[in-house]
Amino acid sequence: MDVLFGGLPAWGFWLACAITLFAGFVKGAVGFAMPLIMIAFFSSFMTPDVALAALILSVLTTNLHQSLRFGWGPAWASARRYWRLIAMTCAGIVISAPFVVILPQQLLFALLGVPVMLFALIQLTGWAPTIPPRHRNGWEYGLGSVAGLYGGISGIWGPPAIVYLLAVGAQKAEMVRVLGVIFLIGAVVLLGAHLASGVLNSVTLPLSAALVVPAAAGMWLGFRLQDRLDPVRFRRWTLIVLMVVALNLLRRAVFG
Repeated sequence: MDVLFGGLPAWGFWLACAITLFAGFVKGAVGFAMPLIMIAFFSSFMTPDVALAALILSVLTTNLHQSLRFGWGPAWASARRYWRLIAMTCAGIVISAPFVVILPQQLLFALLGVPVMLFALIQLTGWAPTIPPRHRNGWEYGLGSVAGLYGGISGIWGPPAIVYLLAVGAQKAEMVRVLGVIFLIGAVVLLGAHLASGVLNSVTLPLSAALVVPAAAGMWLGFRLQDRLDPVRFRRWTLIVLMVVALNLLRRAVFG
């Protein structure tokens, strides 16, 4: 049997490419969920360390592209507008990361998945809770902290930021940019950590690099869909994907 990148057999490598293409498409369309899709499917035929290594470079490169799709100027403007959310997310990751070996991840998945699913369900029924401008600073500090504290322990920090951006009615392009910035910071941290840990090594690094190609192709296709979606449909599809993410968190809470 032929063995290709990452010690995978040929069928495993091409299946990983197909999964990455689909994950890139979803990310291009709504701006998130790529690593969750990849890790969920990769774990069925890869060891956990290889599955994690396989997605790192794809996540890094796609978030860089997502952040800078419309240039440095808009990216910087979005980062300045939501700097509290971004800063508190980063601070929370740094603070909570040392506790990863102490706190039970399954409990954290449940505590995050339940409110995110309820938020998505409520909005899909037509009721759209909003955060008035005068309260936004406090909510940015609060939800940014929650995102970071969960992220440092579980590796998932996107849902609270998505909930906030939906609640303040962020424009489609700006929402995608802000998520790109937040995810990019996490991807850089993830890359550095696992170059040091040895998860990314001479065997897994070529696999991770090879998957950048289908990730980029999928994201390009997703961008084409995103550009065609009007704001209402974009919001609805974002909520649907967010609910799927929440259900996956609850699955991990129950089954590990």
